[in-house]
Amino acid sequence: MVDWIDAHQDEAIELLAETVNIGSGTMNHAGVRAVGDVMSRELDALGLATRWIDMPPEMDRAGHLFASKEGDGKKFLLIGHLDTVFESDDEFQAFTRDGNIGRGPGISDMKDGNAVLVYALKALQHIGALDDIAVTVAYTGDEEMTGKPLSISRKDLIEAGKWADITLGFEGAITTEGSDWATIARRSSSGWMLKTSGRQAHSSGVFSERVGAGAINEAARILDTFYNEVRGDYGLTFNAGTIQGGTTVNYDTAQNRGTTFGKTNVVPSEVIVDGGIRALSLEQLAVAKEKMEAIVANHLPHTSASISFVDSYPPMPPSDGNRKLAEQLSVVNQDLGRGPMKIWDPLRRGAADISFVAPYTDALAGMGALGKGGHTPNESLELDSMALAIKRAAILMYRLSGTAEQP
Repeated sequence: MVDWIDAHQDEAIELLAETVNIGSGTMNHAGVRAVGDVMSRELDALGLATRWIDMPPEMDRAGHLFASKEGDGKKFLLIGHLDTVFESDDEFQAFTRDGNIGRGPGISDMKDGNAVLVYALKALQHIGALDDIAVTVAYTGDEEMTGKPLSISRKDLIEAGKWADITLGFEGAITTEGSDWATIARRSSSGWMLKTSGRQAHSSGVFSERVGAGAINEAARILDTFYNEVRGDYGLTFNAGTIQGGTTVNYDTAQNRGTTFGKTNVVPSEVIVDGGIRALSLEQLAVAKEKMEAIVANHLPHTSASISFVDSYPPMPPSDGNRKLAEQLSVVNQDLGRGPMKIWDPLRRGAADISFVAPYTDALAGMGALGKGGHTPNESLELDSMALAIKRAAILMYRLSGTAEQP
């Protein structure tokens, strides 16, 4: 397999370039489907049965590409995503190459991983091992901005997770200071919105028994108390991303932008704070929410406040099963001459689709190639790391499948 992968790395890079040159921002439905068509072509050729899963029109999402085949031994779920953060009006639209460095929208998040996944299966097919392996491939079309409700947009992925024994997520790998890192945990991603109100009045009366503290002071109290009383538990972070406050506030939650009006001699009547929260377990998230709600309920004079939460991605806790997978990946890495792999700090990675299946299957994330600058116009990839990622995935699957003799 190693020799075959080395001989076909350029073909894998060509597939990567083909998909990078197709703009597929989440809201560019035609582009997402076009990338899906390319990946479907590749998976059909491998003998997998492909299907496009449409989302209801009101969800305003393109849908997902799933593919599967039957087999004996361990059942593998392989996860990628077709969409990027770069919409059709973005100037960053094309693949370019300068020696070993490739650049383009989504090249490392995660069109490299999509191609790595395909070529790992091709390598297994080359040695006659793929026929014996049960595989489901899930390419979601809205990973960068999940369609709501999640009960619909992630229904098929969760069902695949319940079927699988092992899940591999093909977002980018991590190498720093000469060390390779395995990803066994990812944090959740939820949103929260704080709204406060106060009694609008001339500012000469602020803090009086008649006027009270005003909406902005109430919001400031709450945010400061969050910082002092909720912060501190490892794995838990929360961020206030935007704040609008004054006598008139208009905020568009879909666009994360708004306008506000107020005067220095008027006590403000309204504040909206839009934020996010991440946790390493569902229990940790629940405790943090309870603390935040209790703080919000303790109002300053003549003010009121409320907080609401919207969950997007659940956490992928660092389970014992995930650690065992990481140990086996580390052996593969050493056999490839790169040394043992360490465990990456989950605080340094974002959320991902693999978290939806974490309760049901052992899982490893970060099985893609080596890139950087994701979600920016500087997104790039070390092209020769495509072969490395393909080797890691193919050898790991071969050894875990139950069809191979262990070294």
